[in-house]
Amino acid sequence: MNVKRRDFLKIAGVSAIAGIGIPSALNMLLKGEAKATAEAEHQAAPAAHGGGHEAASTAVQLGMVINVKKFGEIKGLAEKCIEACHTTHNVPEFNNPKDAVKWVWIEDFEHLFTQQNRFAEHNALPFLTLCNHCANPPCVRACPTQATFKAPNGNVIMDYHRCIGCRFCMAACPYGARSFNWRDPREKDAGGNLKFIKKLNLDYPTRMRGVVEKCNFCAERVDKNLPPACVEACGDTKALIFGNLNDSNSEIAQVLKTTFTSQRKQELGTKPSLFYII
Repeated sequence: MNVKRRDFLKIAGVSAIAGIGIPSALNMLLKGEAKATAEAEHQAAPAAHGGGHEAASTAVQLGMVINVKKFGEIKGLAEKCIEACHTTHNVPEFNNPKDAVKWVWIEDFEHLFTQQNRFAEHNALPFLTLCNHCANPPCVRACPTQATFKAPNGNVIMDYHRCIGCRFCMAACPYGARSFNWRDPREKDAGGNLKFIKKLNLDYPTRMRGVVEKCNFCAERVDKNLPPACVEACGDTKALIFGNLNDSNSEIAQVLKTTFTSQRKQELGTKPSLFYII
Protein backbone atom coordinates (compact mmCIF):
# COMPACT_ATOMS: atom_id res chain seq x y z
CA MET A 1 0.00 0.00 0.00
CA ASN A 2 1.24 3.46 -0.84
CA VAL A 3 0.34 5.89 1.93
CA LYS A 4 -1.48 8.59 -0.02
CA ARG A 5 -2.79 11.81 1.54
CA ARG A 6 -6.33 10.40 1.67
CA ASP A 7 -5.14 7.25 3.43
CA PHE A 8 -3.08 9.22 5.91
CA LEU A 9 -6.04 11.48 6.79
CA LYS A 10 -8.19 8.38 7.27
CA ILE A 11 -5.61 6.92 9.64
CA ALA A 12 -5.23 10.20 11.53
CA GLY A 13 -9.00 10.58 11.89
CA VAL A 14 -9.51 7.05 13.16
CA SER A 15 -6.67 7.34 15.62
CA ALA A 16 -7.95 10.67 16.95
CA ILE A 17 -11.46 9.30 17.52
CA ALA A 18 -10.26 6.06 19.08
CA GLY A 19 -7.58 7.74 21.16
CA ILE A 20 -4.75 5.60 19.77
CA GLY A 21 -1.50 6.48 18.06
CA ILE A 22 -1.20 6.76 14.31
CA PRO A 23 1.23 3.79 14.04
CA SER A 24 -1.27 1.57 15.89
CA ALA A 25 -4.11 2.67 13.63
CA LEU A 26 -1.93 2.13 10.59
CA ASN A 27 -1.07 -1.34 11.81
CA MET A 28 -4.77 -2.19 12.11
CA LEU A 29 -5.43 -0.93 8.59
CA LEU A 30 -2.47 -2.86 7.18
CA LYS A 31 -3.53 -6.08 8.87
CA GLY A 32 -6.95 -5.72 7.31
CA GLU A 33 -5.41 -5.18 3.88
CA ALA A 34 -3.01 -8.09 4.38
CA LYS A 35 -5.91 -10.37 5.25
CA ALA A 36 -7.89 -9.27 2.20
CA THR A 37 -4.85 -9.69 -0.03
CA ALA A 38 -4.13 -13.13 1.39
CA GLU A 39 -7.71 -14.28 0.84
CA ALA A 40 -7.72 -13.01 -2.75
CA GLU A 41 -4.41 -14.74 -3.51
CA HIS A 42 -5.55 -17.94 -1.89
CA GLN A 43 -8.56 -18.05 -4.21
CA ALA A 44 -6.46 -17.24 -7.27
CA ALA A 45 -3.57 -19.68 -6.85
CA PRO A 46 -1.61 -21.64 -4.23
CA ALA A 47 1.23 -19.78 -2.54
CA ALA A 48 4.75 -20.36 -3.74
CA HIS A 49 5.63 -21.19 -0.14
CA GLY A 50 3.99 -21.20 3.24
CA GLY A 51 1.18 -23.51 2.19
CA GLY A 52 2.49 -26.88 1.15
CA HIS A 53 5.62 -25.42 -0.45
CA GLU A 54 4.39 -25.87 -3.99
CA ALA A 55 6.50 -23.93 -6.48
CA ALA A 56 3.80 -21.82 -8.12
CA SER A 57 6.12 -19.07 -9.37
CA THR A 58 9.28 -18.88 -11.44
CA ALA A 59 10.34 -15.65 -9.72
CA VAL A 60 13.19 -15.79 -7.20
CA GLN A 61 12.17 -15.76 -3.54
CA LEU A 62 15.09 -16.27 -1.21
CA GLY A 63 14.36 -17.97 2.07
CA MET A 64 15.96 -19.73 5.01
CA VAL A 65 15.40 -22.92 6.98
CA ILE A 66 16.47 -22.74 10.63
CA ASN A 67 17.14 -26.13 12.18
CA VAL A 68 16.55 -25.38 15.85
CA LYS A 69 17.60 -28.89 16.86
CA LYS A 70 21.08 -28.27 15.43
CA PHE A 71 21.42 -25.07 17.45
CA GLY A 72 20.42 -27.02 20.54
CA GLU A 73 23.05 -29.69 19.84
CA ILE A 74 25.91 -27.33 18.98
CA LYS A 75 26.43 -25.02 21.93
CA GLY A 76 27.40 -21.47 21.08
CA LEU A 77 26.46 -21.78 17.40
CA ALA A 78 23.55 -19.34 17.65
CA GLU A 79 25.78 -16.76 19.33
CA LYS A 80 28.36 -17.29 16.59
CA CYS A 81 25.73 -16.47 13.95
CA ILE A 82 24.72 -13.30 15.76
CA GLU A 83 28.33 -12.18 16.08
CA ALA A 84 28.99 -12.79 12.37
CA CYS A 85 25.90 -10.83 11.33
CA HIS A 86 26.34 -7.89 13.69
CA THR A 87 30.05 -7.52 12.96
CA THR A 88 29.48 -7.66 9.20
CA HIS A 89 26.79 -4.97 9.32
CA ASN A 90 28.18 -2.63 11.99
CA VAL A 91 25.21 -3.24 14.27
CA PRO A 92 25.69 -0.98 17.31
CA GLU A 93 25.75 -2.35 20.85
CA PHE A 94 24.23 0.24 23.16
CA ASN A 95 24.40 -2.03 26.23
CA ASN A 96 20.86 -1.03 27.12
CA PRO A 97 17.89 -3.31 26.37
CA LYS A 98 15.64 -0.30 25.77
CA ASP A 99 17.89 0.99 22.98
CA ALA A 100 18.94 -2.41 21.61
CA VAL A 101 19.37 -2.80 17.85
CA LYS A 102 19.02 -6.42 16.69
CA TRP A 103 19.33 -8.00 13.27
CA VAL A 104 19.56 -11.59 14.48
CA TRP A 105 18.79 -12.66 18.02
CA ILE A 106 17.79 -15.60 20.23
CA GLU A 107 14.19 -15.90 21.38
CA ASP A 108 12.20 -18.57 23.18
CA PHE A 109 9.51 -20.72 21.62
CA GLU A 110 6.49 -19.22 23.34
CA HIS A 111 7.30 -15.71 22.13
CA LEU A 112 7.85 -16.80 18.54
CA PHE A 113 5.01 -19.29 18.16
CA THR A 114 2.30 -17.78 20.32
CA GLN A 115 -0.52 -19.95 18.98
CA GLN A 116 1.20 -23.32 18.98
CA ASN A 117 1.43 -25.92 21.73
CA ARG A 118 4.66 -25.84 23.65
CA PHE A 119 6.44 -29.03 24.72
CA ALA A 120 9.03 -29.40 27.46
CA GLU A 121 11.90 -29.93 25.01
CA HIS A 122 11.25 -26.53 23.46
CA ASN A 123 12.24 -24.71 26.64
CA ALA A 124 15.92 -25.54 26.29
CA LEU A 125 16.27 -24.77 22.58
CA PRO A 126 17.73 -21.49 21.29
CA PHE A 127 15.39 -20.17 18.61
CA LEU A 128 17.35 -17.93 16.26
CA THR A 129 15.16 -15.31 14.65
CA LEU A 130 15.42 -12.41 12.21
CA CYS A 131 13.40 -10.58 9.57
CA ASN A 132 11.07 -13.03 7.82
CA HIS A 133 11.56 -11.42 4.38
CA CYS A 134 7.92 -11.95 3.58
CA ALA A 135 6.79 -12.50 0.02
CA ASN A 136 3.83 -10.24 0.90
CA PRO A 137 5.50 -7.75 3.27
CA PRO A 138 3.20 -5.31 5.13
CA CYS A 139 6.19 -3.15 6.08
CA VAL A 140 6.78 -2.27 2.43
CA ARG A 141 3.21 -1.13 1.98
CA ALA A 142 3.38 0.92 5.18
CA CYS A 143 6.52 2.88 4.30
CA PRO A 144 5.60 6.35 2.93
CA THR A 145 9.04 6.99 1.37
CA GLN A 146 9.84 3.54 -0.10
CA ALA A 147 12.81 3.36 2.26
CA THR A 148 11.95 -0.30 2.72
CA PHE A 149 11.31 -2.26 -0.44
CA LYS A 150 11.25 -5.74 -1.91
CA ALA A 151 14.16 -6.58 -4.21
CA PRO A 152 13.76 -8.78 -7.31
CA ASN A 153 15.22 -11.74 -5.40
CA GLY A 154 12.60 -11.41 -2.66
CA ASN A 155 14.82 -9.73 -0.06
CA VAL A 156 13.08 -7.02 1.95
CA ILE A 157 15.78 -4.41 2.40
CA MET A 158 16.30 -0.84 3.62
CA ASP A 159 17.53 2.34 1.99
CA TYR A 160 18.79 4.14 5.08
CA HIS A 161 19.03 7.49 3.30
CA ARG A 162 15.31 7.47 2.50
CA CYS A 163 14.20 6.51 6.02
CA ILE A 164 12.51 9.42 7.82
CA GLY A 165 12.11 7.58 11.11
CA CYS A 166 8.30 7.50 11.10
CA ARG A 167 8.42 3.85 12.27
CA PHE A 168 5.29 2.92 10.32
CA CYS A 169 7.18 -0.15 9.10
CA MET A 170 7.81 -1.19 12.69
CA ALA A 171 4.11 -0.85 13.50
CA ALA A 172 3.19 -2.90 10.42
CA CYS A 173 5.68 -5.73 11.02
CA PRO A 174 3.94 -8.55 12.94
CA TYR A 175 7.27 -10.18 13.82
CA GLY A 176 9.00 -7.38 15.74
CA ALA A 177 11.97 -7.72 13.42
CA ARG A 178 12.88 -4.03 13.10
CA SER A 179 14.94 -1.79 15.37
CA PHE A 180 15.04 1.98 15.72
CA ASN A 181 18.20 3.95 16.44
CA TRP A 182 17.20 6.07 19.42
CA ARG A 183 20.86 6.93 19.89
CA ASP A 184 23.62 7.80 17.44
CA PRO A 185 25.46 4.61 16.39
CA ARG A 186 28.34 6.76 15.12
CA GLU A 187 28.97 8.46 18.47
CA LYS A 188 32.63 8.61 19.44
CA ASP A 189 34.44 8.75 22.75
CA ALA A 190 36.98 11.34 23.85
CA GLY A 191 39.69 9.48 21.95
CA GLY A 192 37.78 9.62 18.66
CA ASN A 193 36.86 5.93 18.68
CA LEU A 194 33.40 4.60 17.95
CA LYS A 195 31.65 3.84 21.24
CA PHE A 196 29.01 1.40 20.07
CA ILE A 197 30.61 -0.41 17.12
CA LYS A 198 33.30 -2.81 18.28
CA LYS A 199 35.00 -3.43 14.94
CA LEU A 200 34.12 -1.17 12.02
CA ASN A 201 33.51 -2.94 8.71
CA LEU A 202 34.37 -0.39 6.03
CA ASP A 203 32.55 -2.44 3.39
CA TYR A 204 29.14 -1.72 4.94
CA PRO A 205 27.66 1.68 5.86
CA THR A 206 26.99 2.78 9.41
CA ARG A 207 23.61 4.31 10.24
CA MET A 208 22.52 7.49 11.95
CA ARG A 209 20.18 8.35 14.78
CA GLY A 210 16.49 8.20 13.87
CA VAL A 211 16.82 5.42 11.27
CA VAL A 212 15.16 2.01 11.26
CA GLU A 213 17.24 -1.05 10.44
CA LYS A 214 16.93 -4.83 10.26
CA CYS A 215 18.35 -8.00 8.70
CA ASN A 216 18.76 -7.66 4.94
CA PHE A 217 19.54 -11.34 4.22
CA CYS A 218 23.07 -10.09 3.49
CA ALA A 219 21.98 -8.49 0.21
CA GLU A 220 25.47 -7.11 -0.33
CA ARG A 221 26.96 -10.62 -0.06
CA VAL A 222 24.23 -12.37 -2.04
CA ASP A 223 24.88 -9.96 -4.92
CA LYS A 224 28.43 -11.36 -4.99
CA ASN A 225 27.19 -14.98 -4.91
CA LEU A 226 28.26 -15.32 -1.27
CA PRO A 227 26.05 -16.86 1.44
CA PRO A 228 24.70 -14.70 4.27
CA ALA A 229 27.22 -14.19 7.07
CA CYS A 230 25.15 -16.25 9.53
CA VAL A 231 24.97 -19.16 7.08
CA GLU A 232 28.72 -19.01 6.50
CA ALA A 233 29.28 -19.00 10.28
CA CYS A 234 27.38 -22.31 10.52
CA GLY A 235 29.85 -24.04 8.20
CA ASP A 236 28.76 -27.55 7.23
CA THR A 237 26.38 -28.04 10.16
CA LYS A 238 23.23 -27.44 8.03
CA ALA A 239 21.81 -25.48 10.95
CA LEU A 240 20.88 -22.80 8.41
CA ILE A 241 19.92 -23.54 4.82
CA PHE A 242 19.56 -20.62 2.44
CA GLY A 243 18.37 -20.47 -1.15
CA ASN A 244 15.63 -19.88 -3.70
CA LEU A 245 12.31 -21.23 -2.44
CA ASN A 246 10.88 -21.24 -5.95
CA ASP A 247 13.64 -23.38 -7.46
CA SER A 248 12.49 -26.97 -7.08
CA ASN A 249 16.08 -28.18 -7.49
CA SER A 250 17.54 -25.97 -4.74
CA GLU A 251 18.65 -27.49 -1.45
CA ILE A 252 16.12 -25.47 0.54
CA ALA A 253 13.23 -26.56 -1.69
CA GLN A 254 14.25 -30.20 -1.29
CA VAL A 255 14.41 -29.84 2.50
CA LEU A 256 10.94 -28.28 2.58
CA LYS A 257 9.54 -31.14 0.50
CA THR A 258 10.86 -33.80 2.84
CA THR A 259 10.86 -32.19 6.28
CA PHE A 260 8.06 -30.80 8.45
CA THR A 261 8.65 -27.14 9.24
CA SER A 262 6.83 -24.35 11.06
CA GLN A 263 6.40 -20.68 10.17
CA ARG A 264 5.51 -17.73 12.37
CA LYS A 265 2.02 -16.22 12.06
CA GLN A 266 1.41 -17.83 8.70
CA GLU A 267 -2.30 -17.06 9.08
CA LEU A 268 -1.65 -13.34 8.47
CA GLY A 269 -0.96 -13.93 4.78
CA THR A 270 2.47 -12.29 4.81
CA LYS A 271 4.09 -15.47 3.40
CA PRO A 272 7.17 -15.49 5.64
CA SER A 273 10.34 -16.87 4.09
CA LEU A 274 11.70 -18.31 7.35
CA PHE A 275 11.00 -21.96 8.14
CA TYR A 276 11.80 -23.69 11.44
CA ILE A 277 12.68 -27.32 11.96
CA ILE A 278 11.74 -27.92 15.59
